Amino acid sequence: MAETVVSFVSDHLATLLREEGSLLGGLREEVQLIKDELGHMRAFLKVAEPKEDDDPRLQEWIKQVREAAYDIEDVLDEFVLRFAGCRHHGFCGSLQRILKAIKSLRARHQVASEIQSIKSRIKNISEGRQRYQAELGINDRVTGASTMNNSWRYSRDDALLVEEAKLVGIDQPKQHLVSKLLEADDHQLKVISVVGMAGLGKTTLVKKVHEDPDVRKHFPVRAWVTVSQTCDFPKLLRDLIWQLHKELNKSVPQFIESISTIELKEFVKDFLQQAGRYAIVFDDVWDVEFWNEIKFALPEGNYGNCVMLTTRKADVASASCTESQDYVYKKEPLSIEDSWTLFCNKIFKGNRCPAHLMDVAKAVLDKCDGLPLAILAIGGLLASKDVSRIDEWEKIQQSLGGELEGTGELERVRRILSLSYNDLPSHLKPCLLYLSIYPEDYLIECNMLILLWVAERFVEWREGMSIEDVAWGYFSELVSRNLIQVIGVFYEGLPYTCRIHDLLREVILIKSREQNIVTITTGQPMTWPSEKVRRLVLHSSSNSSNIQYHQQRQFYSFEHLRSFITVTSTNPLLSKTFLCEVLRSSKLLKVLRLKGEEIEETPNEIFNLLHLTYLNLYGTKVARVPRAIGKLQHLEYLNLGDTGVGELPVEILKLLKLRYLIVFQRVDPSDDDYGFHGFKGPSKLGGLLALQVLRTVDASSGSVILKEIGKLTQLRELYITQLRREDGKELCSSLVNLTSLRQLSVKSIGKGDDHEIIDLNHHQHSLSSSSSCSFLQSLRVLLMHGRLETMPIWITHLQNLVRLDSNWSGLRAEEDPLESLQHLPNLGEITFCGSYQGERLCFKAGGFLKLKELRLRKMEGLIWMAVEEGACPHLRTLVLDRLPSLMDLPSGIQHLSHLQELGLYEMSSQLMEKVGNQKEDSEDYRRMTHIPEIVIGFYADDGEWRIRRLWGKKKKTILA
Repeated sequence: MAETVVSFVSDHLATLLREEGSLLGGLREEVQLIKDELGHMRAFLKVAEPKEDDDPRLQEWIKQVREAAYDIEDVLDEFVLRFAGCRHHGFCGSLQRILKAIKSLRARHQVASEIQSIKSRIKNISEGRQRYQAELGINDRVTGASTMNNSWRYSRDDALLVEEAKLVGIDQPKQHLVSKLLEADDHQLKVISVVGMAGLGKTTLVKKVHEDPDVRKHFPVRAWVTVSQTCDFPKLLRDLIWQLHKELNKSVPQFIESISTIELKEFVKDFLQQAGRYAIVFDDVWDVEFWNEIKFALPEGNYGNCVMLTTRKADVASASCTESQDYVYKKEPLSIEDSWTLFCNKIFKGNRCPAHLMDVAKAVLDKCDGLPLAILAIGGLLASKDVSRIDEWEKIQQSLGGELEGTGELERVRRILSLSYNDLPSHLKPCLLYLSIYPEDYLIECNMLILLWVAERFVEWREGMSIEDVAWGYFSELVSRNLIQVIGVFYEGLPYTCRIHDLLREVILIKSREQNIVTITTGQPMTWPSEKVRRLVLHSSSNSSNIQYHQQRQFYSFEHLRSFITVTSTNPLLSKTFLCEVLRSSKLLKVLRLKGEEIEETPNEIFNLLHLTYLNLYGTKVARVPRAIGKLQHLEYLNLGDTGVGELPVEILKLLKLRYLIVFQRVDPSDDDYGFHGFKGPSKLGGLLALQVLRTVDASSGSVILKEIGKLTQLRELYITQLRREDGKELCSSLVNLTSLRQLSVKSIGKGDDHEIIDLNHHQHSLSSSSSCSFLQSLRVLLMHGRLETMPIWITHLQNLVRLDSNWSGLRAEEDPLESLQHLPNLGEITFCGSYQGERLCFKAGGFLKLKELRLRKMEGLIWMAVEEGACPHLRTLVLDRLPSLMDLPSGIQHLSHLQELGLYEMSSQLMEKVGNQKEDSEDYRRMTHIPEIVIGFYADDGEWRIRRLWGKKKKTILA
């Protein structure tokens, strides 16, 4: 993490020298010297940071580097605040000019003094670097080929820890993998990768498979090689050679100790070609490069040879499994039932848990979240406690985070989970540690996390990519390494929500405190970090008192604060108290997130935060944006969604760096036309050329605002409401210019059936013309809310469209809405609400080949639906909602072989009765029996909404 901070500050210095060099004056040489020395430190830190856990002196030195880098950042930001602003705004009036000049000289002297002080600190720290380089044998030219310490051994120790117990829930996956191994295939090498997060028992599972009698009989030549992070490849090959010779009772040739790596690989390959059918396990593989090296030593032959890998990283698993017979097995956490069995086996020797310990035992198991390593380690800790003393158990439960920091049973758990953190490249470490801002079991919005990473400057710009796309790449890599678990997905498989394992979160919290990444408070008594607080996160507290906060005020300072974030804060008084203190003393603040707070107006102090880049007031009660917003000229993200703001002042046009502008008012959810009201913007909105996301613009003022939108060529998301029919032509003209647009939402004036027509078919400026090719290729999501005379003709050209919503379009019977959509190659999700007046809908064979979700709502005239064989072959979710004239299930529903869920909501009584009272020998029953889950929603006689599930998820019998 220190390397990341040093890298960021070094880049900041380079920018300052390049863009503000004239203002530095005589300080330029000093700043250049500091930058150069930070470059040396950055190279050394690549090697030093992975070793710090085992060397307290090195740990202290790295801390000094980190704090010095932070202080340099403070001085730079102060400098920009004092001097760069003067250059851009100028001075007016001679007396004022003289006074400002005197003040400027004093400020320059103070900055010079601070830079000299930092230079002295850097010099002392540099001497420490040179000393450590000599001790560790590292030269100045090292750039990151990490020589890791031997902490990987804890990984194998913990594999044995899992092996000590008779694991539950292992028989089924074992038999599954054994059958995969024994599948007949004599023509190619078969590779099976077992992937999953640390501590799941991957090694144990593969060991059971490897030692299975049928496997031993089928593969007479076998070997087990532990790879680990510290792979010495020649040594690994020699170990493999030794095992193979021992397996066949042969002596190992002495010359293998002196031959090269290439010769060792050739020796292994020749030996295996003559030895017969083999099965080799490579355990704990961390790097794709290992597989790229070892595969050349593995002959395919004609024997049905097999290799198994265990890894924490999905990219390693997929890279090794590229042939048709290869297989990736994702190891999942234990079920609740298996977790409970393992827990009781470890502590109570298979007996039942005493009743008085049930609640605390369940709380502990919730924390383990199906991780066998954790269950066994914590179980071993609890097994040493008196079962009659519930207080001892509760003490362990409440102090699990502290136990992870100690040296007892759980220290081993921390070690194995920490390995995954230590293996991360430097740019991913702060991103992972930043997850500590979220409370336990918090469902994290992926997009919001991405935007915070960007705002915190954790994400590096890359040529030809947007900063958000780079951040999504970071996210994907953390998912691939099994450090983040995706819970929900949007269209196109885009992650929507995610979480982290509870015990991994505890490790992240420990490291976040060590690195001074985040300080979390609930307002209760706590030990504030001795370092300067740089990111403050406020969580909710069960205690509504603020007394503790006031008693602690003398123990901390917010002068160095860069971020203030509230998460699940439920105490308005507490939030307001902290906010007042932060705004009073935090002039360098860059990130301010007050989502959902009880704020009725934007505090004036916010507009003095000239470094502010991220401001999130979503869900607050703010109803007006002051003209002072124009002072925040570094602002890149402004979120006023779900507030009372309906208009923006002209001063918003001064925010030339603004990339996200989100302003809307939520319509009453009880309204059938549920949606959002937009904002009325200034007439020159097109001057905000950096905008990438603009939602939601009120277009009722006419074509002027739509012309301005056409100037925003960087837009990726655009939401428009209150569009008039006569302005459709202007909108089409503007859309042609938006070649990066991915999401478009257009809503016309009106409500329900009274919506005005959305007219997006204009021949003179048609979106189907060749000039709009880029727009047509980039669009992925199209949301239309309003009447349509016909489907826009350009829809058929949307080759990358993945989601389409059409609400209240009311197409006539002769305008079949499926005709123009059925051959779109990537369309995966469709929602029609009040979209069609016809009586019949037919999904034709060969159409909608990628469709996974289909929702049909409020089409009163629809009486018949059909799905031809070969249509919608990948449909997983079908929802039929308020289609009162539909008397039967879609004809051909039995062809939807991948259908997982059928939802029927407020349908005709005839259809509901027909579906709900099936007999197992009926034709209708046979048409539905392949669907795992059928859900019926209806209003009961008492007026209450009821949900009835006809199928159990695992059994094909009707539930009573």
